[in-house]
Amino acid sequence: MQVGPDKDERDLIGMAKEGNRSAFSQLVRPHLPRLIVLARRMLGSAEDAEDAVQTALASTWMARARLDPEQPIAPFLTTVTLNKCRDRIRRRKVARLVGLSDAIYIVPSDDPDQLRTAAGRELLTRTAQAIERLPLKLREALVLVALDGRSQAEAARLLGVTGKTIETRIYRARQKLREKVDFS
Repeated sequence: MQVGPDKDERDLIGMAKEGNRSAFSQLVRPHLPRLIVLARRMLGSAEDAEDAVQTALASTWMARARLDPEQPIAPFLTTVTLNKCRDRIRRRKVARLVGLSDAIYIVPSDDPDQLRTAAGRELLTRTAQAIERLPLKLREALVLVALDGRSQAEAARLLGVTGKTIETRIYRARQKLREKVDFS
């Protein structure tokens, strides 16, 4: 069951709809860390994540007339951010087809136990790359539930699918990750 926004959030949404930039900033500020983490997990790059969230916030500001003071802002912001991540993923695919992909460089660790650290970083890198290569629908479900800590029901509402669909997508995503990455 989804709970509506509190009075302060309703007031901020109302003021933002009227064009009050300060109210909009106050409204979205508490959600920024979560949105950036979500975008980072979807895109695999801090820079791309920040750009996606910034674009999502700009889009939300431009579409502020559609905000409903009776609905919490968090799901709306999450949906817009996911859409901006999808756009970036599509652009990456086009860039790869044309041969314009980015290279990733790993800086060696200064830890005394460099071998273990390097192996851990290598596993983390391979896992992140495998997550990035998952089909978008599987990646979204996995990121929202397993990495962003949302319930399957909440992820289902955000993505507009059933809870069973989310469960299936997470299962398939984990299965594909096990096939691609040796976690032993």
